[in-house]
Amino acid sequence: MNLKSTLTALAVAAGLTLPGAASAEKVKMGVSIPAATHGWAGGLNWHAQEAKTRLEAAYPDLEVVLVTANNPTEQANALEDLVSVHQIDALVILPFESEPLTGPVLNVKESGAFITVVDRGLSQDGIEDVYVAGNNPELGRVSGEYIKSRLPDGGDIVVLRGIPTVIDDERVEAFEAEIEGSGINVLDMKHANWNRDDGFTVMQDFLSRFPKIDAVWAQDDDIALGVIEAVKQAGREDELFIVGGAGMKDVIKRVMDGDELVPVDVLYPPAMIATAMDVTALKFFSNAPVQGRYVLGAPLITPENAKDFYFPDSPF
Repeated sequence: MNLKSTLTALAVAAGLTLPGAASAEKVKMGVSIPAATHGWAGGLNWHAQEAKTRLEAAYPDLEVVLVTANNPTEQANALEDLVSVHQIDALVILPFESEPLTGPVLNVKESGAFITVVDRGLSQDGIEDVYVAGNNPELGRVSGEYIKSRLPDGGDIVVLRGIPTVIDDERVEAFEAEIEGSGINVLDMKHANWNRDDGFTVMQDFLSRFPKIDAVWAQDDDIALGVIEAVKQAGREDELFIVGGAGMKDVIKRVMDGDELVPVDVLYPPAMIATAMDVTALKFFSNAPVQGRYVLGAPLITPENAKDFYFPDSPF
């Protein structure tokens, strides 16, 4: 048994928390996340860096290796380096996409590392030790519930999806289940990749094809900004409303100000990466049981409570 295992076993046996005493060498936590390709990911990167600074100060024997990637292949290559070069003890990863990263994460698991998966689940069950995420089904359900409340007699809507991932499927399936039997008709549904430009392009197509749209489920605030621009350019802002998601400060401000085009938002916090890093650190620096699922809430943000979710100094 090595020193890390011995001290951990002693801590558990004694019921003690031993910050800084988990290893004679530094515990290395690799954190692999997508680059700041859109606003939510920008917030994710900011919170990850803040957590790295805070955790390394709190635990002198912890080293956090933070890497970002612009695509699945780049992220898979980074995971190989985290194992072969940095010899990490734990991996916290938000996969760029689910399917292409499942094999690479499994390889990290087989190296002996503790695995925490964030947000986008893998396509194979049982690889991760910890899963931390926003409540994706709840985000879809809450969005559908609000649209139903605004269209009690039914209506025609369009849906802009995210990137093809497990969490996108969870959101859409819950949304569809919520509006089933309500008289709400989904005219079309397309992927907009959680991207403002794609949201603009997809919404332009919807506006050109459908003379009547009562509501838009944009799912994501970056998409929603592109949708807002397309709707305003078409001069159709008086005929519909838009429901996004995440809690971007620009969208929250619109909700606070009573913007009828964007009357509500649904929370999906990028700070979940910090939660995942905190939980993973506890695995090595306390006797707290941490394995399992940590699912955060998805409350509806309205003009009445928007101030509680508005952080003007945040990058997102």
